[in-house]
Amino acid sequence: MSSFAYHDIILEDLKKGLDDGSILLVDVREAEEYASGHIKGSLFNPLSKFDPAKLPVAPAGKKVVIYCRSGRRSVSAMDQARLAGRRDVDTHFGGGILGWLGANLEVEKGL
Repeated sequence: MSSFAYHDIILEDLKKGLDDGSILLVDVREAEEYASGHIKGSLFNPLSKFDPAKLPVAPAGKKVVIYCRSGRRSVSAMDQARLAGRRDVDTHFGGGILGWLGANLEVEKGL
């Protein structure tokens, strides 16, 4: 379990932030998972090769949000980002791609 405090964004807030451009979404699943279906506009930074330096820096009024399949890898990625000094990376979509698909929302395929 993580030693840091994190925020879990709900699906409605994630959708709103993606629509209005206030969320920079990062997918930390592996290449084959990302290619088989990811949330449109998400950046790819797989946990197996996770590099906190490759995370976007959100300008004022925007937020970086991490997601994975179901919430476990996103917490690990946030831990790594925090340990690398990224205090701004503190929010994930704990429902992950399973929650997104469970709400019958579209995904983009390919890398």
